[in-house]
Formats: sequence, C-alpha cells, structure tokens
Amino acid sequence: MLTLAEVCGELAISRSTFYDWRAKRRAPRRIKLPNGDLRIRRSGLDHLLDDCEDAA
Repeated sequence: MLTLAEVCGELAISRSTFYDWRAKRRAPRRIKLPNGDLRIRRSGLDHLLDDCEDAA
C-alpha cells in the first residue's frame, strides 16, 4: 500500500490535484486508517494508469 505522498510523487501531481480528482471520482480508491492516514493500493494506482493509457 502506498501513502498519499508516494502516489502524488509517482504521478507528479500535487496533493490538491489528488483531492480534486477524488471529488470528480477519478482518483484511485483509498483506505483511511484508524489514525486518519490515507493509503492507496498499488493495484488501484495501476488500474488508474491503465485507464489513462487506453484513453490516450
């Protein structure tokens, strides 16, 4: 599982862009841990990237 910072770094986007994508339901699904931290599954990120590749 990846942290939000790792996902943003890999995609070269800002945290605010991630939240904008999330509001538009374009971001990968996230898991909110009991301490409030967010995690994104690697498979969810890979799926997002696969969708972008098909659309291009």
